[in-house]
Amino acid sequence: MTIVGCRIDGRLIHGQVANLWTTKLNISRIMVIDDEVAQNDIEKSGLKLATPPGVKLSILPVAKAAENILAGKYDSQRLFIVARKPDRFLGLVEAGVPLETLNVGNMSQSDETRPVTRSINVVDADVEAFHKLAEKGVKLTAQMVPNDPIEDFLKLLK
Repeated sequence: MTIVGCRIDGRLIHGQVANLWTTKLNISRIMVIDDEVAQNDIEKSGLKLATPPGVKLSILPVAKAAENILAGKYDSQRLFIVARKPDRFLGLVEAGVPLETLNVGNMSQSDETRPVTRSINVVDADVEAFHKLAEKGVKLTAQMVPNDPIEDFLKLLK
């Protein structure tokens, strides 16, 4: 299995993911995991347009993503997984997908969220999912772009 990166980013595929992370990690496939996005044709069209040339794209519900990964469907590819919220990654891990590190990028601000950093805003359910991921051995980092220093996300979450 060649998962070369996992990132939480509320914007999913945009400049940072499409250009910086894809280039830095030499990505051959971006996988967006989100049950709602997988059912939204308009959002899927926008993500397809944002995907860099030469990079494949999968937009899947969490359960189907886990099934495909565990079946070895992407073993010959360099897979970068992106989701808006940590519960999507928790779903993968609980389904048996081994994840080493999860990079917490941008999580947008709303009336319900509280700030962790300037660009990361969480609700209680997010915090709970982050702690469960950490308990399952997933290293949580915060790094907006590849050239930024890597920070321990759990220390920021306190």
